[in-house]
Amino acid sequence: MRNKNYSICVIASLFLLAISSCSVNKKIRKADKKYEIGEYHKAASIYKTAYSRVKLADKQLKGYVAYRLGDCYDKFGETDKAERMLANCVRYKYADTTSYLLYADVLRKQKKNKEAAEMYDVYLKHDPNSVVALNGKISALKYSEWEKAKRRYEVFKDPFFNSKKSESSPRFPGGDSTIVYFASSRDNKQTAHKVSNITGTPNNDIYFAKKNAVGKWDNLELVDSDINTEDDEGSPAFSSDGKIMLFTRCRYVKGETHGGEIWMSQRQSGKWGKATRVMVLKDSSVTVAHPALSPDGNWLYFVSDMPGGIGGKDIWRCMKTGETYSAAENLGPDINTDKDEMYPFIREDSTLYFSSNGHEGFGGLDIYRAKEDTAKKWIVENMGAPINSNGDDFGISFVAGAEQGAFSSNRGENKGYDKIYTFVAPPIRYIISGKVKNTDGDALGDANVRIVGTDGTNVKIKAKNDGSYSFEVKPGVEYVMLGNCRGYLNEKNAVNTLGLEDSKTFDVPFTLASVSKPVGLDNIFFEFGKATLTAESSNALDKLVKLLKDNPNITIEIGAHTDKVGSAEGNLALSGERAQSVVNYLIKGGIEAPRLTAKGYGKTKPVVVDKNLAKQYSFLKENDELNEDFIDALSKENQEIANKINRRTEFRVLKTTYNMY
Repeated sequence: MRNKNYSICVIASLFLLAISSCSVNKKIRKADKKYEIGEYHKAASIYKTAYSRVKLADKQLKGYVAYRLGDCYDKFGETDKAERMLANCVRYKYADTTSYLLYADVLRKQKKNKEAAEMYDVYLKHDPNSVVALNGKISALKYSEWEKAKRRYEVFKDPFFNSKKSESSPRFPGGDSTIVYFASSRDNKQTAHKVSNITGTPNNDIYFAKKNAVGKWDNLELVDSDINTEDDEGSPAFSSDGKIMLFTRCRYVKGETHGGEIWMSQRQSGKWGKATRVMVLKDSSVTVAHPALSPDGNWLYFVSDMPGGIGGKDIWRCMKTGETYSAAENLGPDINTDKDEMYPFIREDSTLYFSSNGHEGFGGLDIYRAKEDTAKKWIVENMGAPINSNGDDFGISFVAGAEQGAFSSNRGENKGYDKIYTFVAPPIRYIISGKVKNTDGDALGDANVRIVGTDGTNVKIKAKNDGSYSFEVKPGVEYVMLGNCRGYLNEKNAVNTLGLEDSKTFDVPFTLASVSKPVGLDNIFFEFGKATLTAESSNALDKLVKLLKDNPNITIEIGAHTDKVGSAEGNLALSGERAQSVVNYLIKGGIEAPRLTAKGYGKTKPVVVDKNLAKQYSFLKENDELNEDFIDALSKENQEIANKINRRTEFRVLKTTYNMY
């Protein structure tokens, strides 16, 4: 009897297990159907239930459900949950190697870039030529560097536009800075919202706002007409005159979610007319979304995963011919990757902006700009931080003729909701400034700085009492500058603003040499006891070459001096040879020999202390003469300092009219 009861229990257990297994598999199949038609939120809720019921022993099935569930979470922005599920998928060693790629992408969104790079390496072992994986790895390794190299845009999360739900894809009709349209899933009393099976949030409607008389955003309203329905409307786009609005609508008909469609409305008498569907493709069942018009209105750009693309969602375009459109053309591999490219926007200069998670970037969707070169090749550039982040950044638009606009991002949002950010680039300014001093460091308050530019600029700026000057210059110009002051030699400098993208201040000081007194040449060195110049002297001598070229009508004497050590005759000869070595260097640098005179003074002209030396050395007073008697009375340490001061090379101006007559 006992054995009979035991057998009945075993049979019952096996029967229940079979029923349980069938139930789990049925749920997974149901979730798969939702997943395949893009209802990721609905699929996730079913996968979640199934995952808890799959036995640990069935690792492949457990890993499969974890993969699908993680992918769903990622698609509607719950990145924390996605990371946990995909970690489980990898732990169960799910056979589909794309799980490693997806896990790496999610880790990068979480700013876990070291772990992401390692996971990309795992995937690359299986597919070493994957451009997407290679881009992802490069992005993970360079994230810190890119994040620090922030561009000039200032970004603000604008509280006016953002609610407790999602807001996205802001657009300025005709580039008008005073009105903006965007999509939002916020609650309103005018539209009966359905909850999206894709995102799990209410369907979007299109709203607009205007600026008031004081330039503040005001009067946030739903767009009128029949543009907003119980279905999902978003991604508005406008013609260059702002009279045509295109938008995406995702309809829900008879229990089925349809793919995206492009709809159009025209503005007449201050109101939007009845919306009509734009038949971009002959096959009306293929998803088309995220419309954008070229500035001339001849090209319609859109997003689709239609057959013939490069992978994922691609950006396509077709030409408008009358009331119809030509066959769609793919923008090609410069723009499109194996992953998703979306949200195109074309500025008035024909620059294309779009979002992608397949190019090198910060994580999730990044915003890129692209221009066609003369060979019709797209040159793509990541817009960098702070426009881009480790979250999804997309749907950028600009105000016409200005470096300002808005975009959407889910950065830092726990629920993955999208928010609207405004941005502006402060005006680019290039400033040349500095001080004009003499070689003793004294400010020359009566100096002038002349600035001549290749754009025709020709100005003379009077220095202030402290010798300072400042002047704002233009981009893309080369400038030559001349500092001058009565009783001093001229000095030339040059700056240019070619190719600069950010504001910059150029510090251009002028140090003018006196015409009436000797000027010391710092950092001129000779080999011990010889007249041979050392390599360290080149920099100072090259500056002297430049000075002579800046002042082509002067002649100078190069005077070399020694300290008191050694015989008078020997010092005189050595100093003469050293002065000649300097002259030879200058001639080699392109200075005419008749402009140069070499003179050795030996120890016959000791230094007379000026106020600068007196400030520098406490044992010296102004007007002290560093002759032998004075030096002999000093301590040994101070004697060496005094001898070093006397060992010098100077130049003095002899004439200022060379070759003038």
